[in-house]
Amino acid sequence: MQSDRLQPAFWGGLFIGVLSALPIVSAGNCCCCLWVLLGGGLAVYLRQQNSPFQIQASEGALVGLIAGAIGAVIAGIVSIPFQMMAGQMQQQILQRVLENNPDMPPEARDVIERIALARGLWIVGVLFNLIVYSVFGVLGGLLGVAIFKKNLPPPPPPGTIDVPPTPYVPPAPVVPPVEPPPPPPPPPQSI
Repeated sequence: MQSDRLQPAFWGGLFIGVLSALPIVSAGNCCCCLWVLLGGGLAVYLRQQNSPFQIQASEGALVGLIAGAIGAVIAGIVSIPFQMMAGQMQQQILQRVLENNPDMPPEARDVIERIALARGLWIVGVLFNLIVYSVFGVLGGLLGVAIFKKNLPPPPPPGTIDVPPTPYVPPAPVVPPVEPPPPPPPPPQSI
């Protein structure tokens, strides 16, 4: 049962992580965490395809939660090279801002220098994304259950015995018993 959830959640998380880490494409997450919602829905769709029954909302929420958490971790890992490239450009831009504005107030100068030195914010960002992506993954999973539902009944609860219904046999009509006719009177006897 665990692998039934983990494989679809991994693919949904991979979808979330890659699209959330790409520099321009990640702007889709600015609109209600679009990639996270779609990744949670994708995970539920894949889970539903592997199930003969309609999955329940709790199952969809759990698959979406796992997909969101996996997506946050993958996004954090995939974004490292992009942040390293952008980090050097960002530091150069901030240095130019500081050099070209000698009359900048000291408070603003301190803020810009702290931004330039902030390397530990990556971990904080990943932890923040872990929480946000998990919540929106649950929402995507619930939407996926509603959208990709099958028209089949849910499975019976564990521990029940599946007894096929017996065919209906109408009861036999009740006929009152027939009393035997009275014996004929004895013939008269002559003497």
